[in-house]
Amino acid sequence: MFTELNEETIRKVSALKGEPEWMLNFRLESLKKFEELNMPEFGPKLDIDFSSINYYKKEGEKAEDWNQVNCSIRNRFSELGVIEAENKYLDGVTNQYESEVIYHKLESKLNEQGVIFLSTDDALRYYPELFYKYFNSLVKYDENKFTALNGALWSGGSFIYIPPKVKLDRPLQSYFRIDSMALGQFERTIIIVDDEAELSYIEGCTAMSYSVNSLHAGVVEIFVGKGAHMKYSTIQNWSKDVYNLVTKRAVVEESGLMEWVDGNVGSGITMKYPSCILKGDNSQGNSISIAYAKDGQVLDAGAKMIHLGKNTKSNITSKSIASNGGVANYRGLVKITKSAEHSSSTVKCDTILLDDISKSDTYPTNVVSNTSSTIEHEASVSKISEDKLFYLMSKGLSEEASKELFISGFISEFKKELPMEYAVELNRLLKEI
Repeated sequence: MFTELNEETIRKVSALKGEPEWMLNFRLESLKKFEELNMPEFGPKLDIDFSSINYYKKEGEKAEDWNQVNCSIRNRFSELGVIEAENKYLDGVTNQYESEVIYHKLESKLNEQGVIFLSTDDALRYYPELFYKYFNSLVKYDENKFTALNGALWSGGSFIYIPPKVKLDRPLQSYFRIDSMALGQFERTIIIVDDEAELSYIEGCTAMSYSVNSLHAGVVEIFVGKGAHMKYSTIQNWSKDVYNLVTKRAVVEESGLMEWVDGNVGSGITMKYPSCILKGDNSQGNSISIAYAKDGQVLDAGAKMIHLGKNTKSNITSKSIASNGGVANYRGLVKITKSAEHSSSTVKCDTILLDDISKSDTYPTNVVSNTSSTIEHEASVSKISEDKLFYLMSKGLSEEASKELFISGFISEFKKELPMEYAVELNRLLKEI
C-alpha cells in the first residue's frame, strides 16, 4: 500500500506495473499539474485531506476463474450478486477490488469476432498502439485537479474495442469495490465502438463504510463511430464516506447514438456530469439519471451536451429525490454551436422533496449560437402529495410503503432504461433507504 502522494510513489506504481517510459512521464506530468491546480470553484465544498489517502493497494493477481480468487474477496462479490449476474446476463465482466482488477472473463465467441475487453493496464501491455491512440485524447489530464490526479495514479478500469458492425447480444459489465479505509480508487476506462457496432455496458460501484473518507476519481473516455450505438448504465452505491468525483465523456460520429443511464444513490459527495460531444451530422446523445440524496449526502449531478454537427439531437432527463436533509442538485450544460445548424435539445428536470429540511437546486447553462436550432428546458420541484399518500394508505398500505410506491412511479422512466438485473437491484436499494 502506498500512502504518500509524491514522485517516489508514482515511480514505484509505474515500475510495479512494468509500464513504458512514456507512461511514467505522463504520470509525473499529471502529478505536477495536480499540485498546480486548485479545487473546483463550483458545486459542493470539497474538504479532502490528500495526506490521509492510501493511493494504491493491490490484493492478489488477476484471475479468470473465481476459484482462483481469494476466498474472502470472492465471497464479497458473491454477496453483491456479481457472480450470479455474470452467469445469467452478461457476455463479459471485469471486477476491480481496491486498485486492481482481480477477476476478468470474456465469452470466447466474442474473441472470435475481434472484440477486445481487457483491464486498461493489460490493454497498455498487449495493444500499445491502439491504447496510445485513444488514451488521454478525449479527457485531458490537465482539465481539472481530479483528472490530473487520475492521470498520475490511474489503475484498473476497462478497455473495450468493438469492431465495425459487431453487435453484442448481452452487456459487458465492470464492478468496482472499495473495502479499505481511506482508499483512493482511480480507474481509467476507454471504450471504442466502431462504425455500425453496438454495445451495452454496465458499471456498478460499492464500498464499505468507515469514519474516514475515501476518494473515487475515475475517468471514462468513449468513442462512438459512424452509425454506432453505445449505452452506458451505472448504479453507484458508494458509502457515505466516499467522495465520488468522476469525469465521463463521449464523442459521437455521424449518425451515432450515445446513451447515458446514470443512477446515484450513494456517496457523501458526488460531482458527475456525463457528457456527449455530438461531432458528426445527425448524431444523438441521451442522458437519463436519478439522484437520491439522504442525510449527509450532496449529489451534484447532471449532463453536458455539446452540439458540433448539423441536425444533431440531445435529450436530458434528470430525476432528483431528497430526504432527511439531503441535497440533490442538477447541474448541466447544453451548447449548440454555430456550425450545428438545425439541431435541437430537450432538458427536463424533476425533483421531489420528502420533507421540509431537504434541498434541491437546478443550475442549467443553455447556449444556442445559430438561429435554426432550439433548446427546451423544463424544471419542477414538488413534495409528495398528502392527498395521494392518504389515498394509498386508505387502501391498506403503510406510510413507508406508500412513499416507496410513489417514488417508484416517479423514477419509472429511468428504470425502464436499466438492464433487468439492475432495475431489481435499484428497487432493493430504494427499500433500504
